[in-house]
Amino acid sequence: MDQEKYAIIDIGSNTIRLVIYTRDKSGRFTESENVKAVARLRNYLNEENILEREGIEILLKTLQSFQEVTRHHQLKAIKCVATAAVRQAENQDEIMAAVESETDFTMRILSEFEEANYGYLAVVNSTPFASGITVDIGGGSTEITYFDNRQLIYFYSFPFGALSLKQQFIQGDTPTKGELRELRSFLKEQFDQLEWLADKRLPLIGIGGSARNMAQIHQEHIEYPFSGVHQYVMSKDDVEEVNGLLKSLEFSELQRLEGLSKDRADIIIPAVEVFRYLMEFIDTKQFALSRKGLRDGVFYEETTKDFDLSVFPNVVEESFHELAIDYDINLIHAFHVTNSALLISKELEEVGLLSLEEEDYKRLKLSSALYNLGSYIDSESSHQHTFYLLSNRTIDGLLHKERVIVALMASFKNREIFKRNVALYEKWFGKDELAKFSLLGAIIKLAYSLNATKRDIVKAIELEEKDEELIFSVQCSEDWKPEQYQVEKQKKHLEKQLKKTIDFKFYK
Repeated sequence: MDQEKYAIIDIGSNTIRLVIYTRDKSGRFTESENVKAVARLRNYLNEENILEREGIEILLKTLQSFQEVTRHHQLKAIKCVATAAVRQAENQDEIMAAVESETDFTMRILSEFEEANYGYLAVVNSTPFASGITVDIGGGSTEITYFDNRQLIYFYSFPFGALSLKQQFIQGDTPTKGELRELRSFLKEQFDQLEWLADKRLPLIGIGGSARNMAQIHQEHIEYPFSGVHQYVMSKDDVEEVNGLLKSLEFSELQRLEGLSKDRADIIIPAVEVFRYLMEFIDTKQFALSRKGLRDGVFYEETTKDFDLSVFPNVVEESFHELAIDYDINLIHAFHVTNSALLISKELEEVGLLSLEEEDYKRLKLSSALYNLGSYIDSESSHQHTFYLLSNRTIDGLLHKERVIVALMASFKNREIFKRNVALYEKWFGKDELAKFSLLGAIIKLAYSLNATKRDIVKAIELEEKDEELIFSVQCSEDWKPEQYQVEKQKKHLEKQLKKTIDFKFYK
């Protein structure tokens, strides 16, 4: 059976990219091919804003190269969109006609609003931020949006990008101190026009290649122990540190810098200057990277148009449903494990042995539903596989630290393995936090035992405290002996952490 495929060609001012999405067994489209060409079309836009013939030829040759790929995959559904370099060109009709006559593609030129809106859609559908400022620095334009409560409030598109800033202010491969002063003065003059942007004190969320490269450089620089850059968070000091590193290097060293694409070595410094100034202007200490951007926004719009729903109701729930399909999670069983974990936690809170915030309950629910997910690979070492899968797979809606927390709780087997799993990330957490996550992991493990036969027989759980003993009364709808056996085996993990003897009494 042929797989359904869909493609987007993104004609930017610096790069041109072809991305192919394939529908997987869950019914969703995932990225299966990603082909990039560095075209730098912005360099061929002359003073009269005419895209010169050489630039048009580079565009056509790149698209004809992509055409070989799309024909091989027998693709029919192809979106071809162009941004600032073509949008700003006075001869855009000529460019569009050339593309239509000499390639398989029909090019659509995105308006400033469309380009900004697609970036916003990508962020709200793939990150946990309900409010924030997005910045997408392309080669020839910079799109800024402000969204609040996941709704787009304001947008603005500046007619400059990393490539045009380099052309305008930097003569050599790297800037002089005088050139940097002029660049910063220009950025201040430009961004200060946006009164709605000043002092927002919201996260700045970077989209696009320059933001991704800055995050990658920082990860390499600090030997970051985690995989992936999507939803990676940097502080203002981190951004300053990267900026200082970049300015300290010769151009030949920049080209070899780990995390930095060689073709961005000459434009990364002006891009980072934009991020620096924006963080100062909106008065934020948090920069986050969204690997999802314009192409993903176009894709979200296209694939949800039949549902009149371009913004997902809940990003984490969407991610959970993807995990459930990918790893054959029994949703009814997951619901009952989660319910038992919540009942046990609330009973422990009643007697003062546990104190949870709203965020802890969200973690508890997700970790309970994902508990033992690694059995999909191998039941004998399922805890090990659970931790590896959850800590190494990008989960939209969970920042890296949250992903580690969920992985630790969902993979809990005993305190020794918990300590081994957390070893790389210990600096991220305080002692009390780790004690709480370990305790919640033990609760989840016990809740899992209460549905050992997947018959969903637990109806109610109540707790009574007598001296140093905790007595859980568990109401069941059917014979409970298999569950009782498992609970007696596993309750020791909770006893050790609560320093209490625990007894379970089952009844109908």
